[in-house]
Amino acid sequence: MGLVLVPGRGGRKLLPAHRKDGPAMKKTIVSRPDDCAVERYDWGEITWFASKALGNSQTMTVGRCVLNPGFANPRHSHTNCEEILHVLQGKIVHSTERGKEVEMLSGDTITIPANAVHNARNVGDLDAILLICFSSAERQTVKE
Repeated sequence: MGLVLVPGRGGRKLLPAHRKDGPAMKKTIVSRPDDCAVERYDWGEITWFASKALGNSQTMTVGRCVLNPGFANPRHSHTNCEEILHVLQGKIVHSTERGKEVEMLSGDTITIPANAVHNARNVGDLDAILLICFSSAERQTVKE
């Protein structure tokens, strides 16, 4: 779990971010690898770094998606937020809400509006590693 530095009698102390007696979002929170949530799928995995559920953000969700070579995540949309996806490694084809496909390489970024049906497919030989950020700390996903 993340930690928050809170003023207290005799100096400051570190408290778990989810504790009710600490102003979690008024102080800097440092999250460690053990604080993350990992979701594994047959196509790859998502590691969540920040969200309301993790107790370290009130406004965003941030994670890393790994797509296995030759695999795609299911087409889906996010009803309550935009998504920004940045390719850290690999080569993907990203489909948009109108079925248009765009090839993306390491360093490319795409901004996806709320409610737009989309997905990514790894068309390279290595894992595709994607940084994913959402404009809501409580990201909602609807599968197509």
